Amino acid sequence: MSDYIVRATAANDSIRAFAMTSKEMVEEARKIHDTAPVVTAALGRMLTAAAMMGVTLKGEDDLMTLQLQGDGPLRGITVTANSEGYVKGYPMVNDVVLPPKNGKLDVGGSIYPGYLRVIKDMGLKEPYVGTVQLQTGEIAEDLTYYFAVSEQVPSSVGLGVLVNKDLSVNCAGGFIVQLMPFCEDSVIEKLEENLKELPSVTDMLSSGMTPEDMLNTVFKGFDVEITEKTDTGYKCDCSVERVERSLAALNNEDMQEMIDAGKPVEVRCQFCDKKYEFSIEDLKNIRKK
Repeated sequence: MSDYIVRATAANDSIRAFAMTSKEMVEEARKIHDTAPVVTAALGRMLTAAAMMGVTLKGEDDLMTLQLQGDGPLRGITVTANSEGYVKGYPMVNDVVLPPKNGKLDVGGSIYPGYLRVIKDMGLKEPYVGTVQLQTGEIAEDLTYYFAVSEQVPSSVGLGVLVNKDLSVNCAGGFIVQLMPFCEDSVIEKLEENLKELPSVTDMLSSGMTPEDMLNTVFKGFDVEITEKTDTGYKCDCSVERVERSLAALNNEDMQEMIDAGKPVEVRCQFCDKKYEFSIEDLKNIRKK
């Protein structure tokens, strides 16, 4: 089954929600970056969250970037999503190994303490930037905190990645539930009861649940309306032209140093690991431009 995101409303549109399955996306990222299990889990959670947040963007060229930076051995993760639900990302360190915590991969221990930054580039003069201190490093809890503090939207975020013994991804996905300002107290109380009894995301997905099934479980006792279904996946939009623009942004001294070295320059895309090679003549032409 290909990855996809569903958007839904419940309780007379007083709650909006997103849910997705992201196994193929996370497996693609794992293969590209050759990540250890705890890094696969952390990167997968970030990619999943970014994809769901990205589809809330309105403009065709709008971008959503999530950044984690911390003092843990993972050091950081950057992921970017567009309004069509496609994402790309990379970890700063790919081979972190930590002992399990309570029988699970210690994602929090790999990054905490630190901060989470959300950047929305919507074509305005300056992008929106929201930054919060990490509460646990487990990512879902930190995003829940971010929505409450930076966007003043009461939310519940669930994210999960289950890794097989052969290091491949068994399942991955998540949900985001958000309350609208006019949501009634009785609705909030019922939703809180449901969330307390909710199995983990990986338990739901590994049992065969779809994103629709997850939302029906979250909203047990509510009328749920699925309003949109969007394909999603891992997609890098790097190109020779983009890399040339990056090289052109270097100062003259750095460009001259590379030219004087007399060797072709190889540039690797951080997101997909694709290689771009530029000859001395290429570098000279870029400098002229």
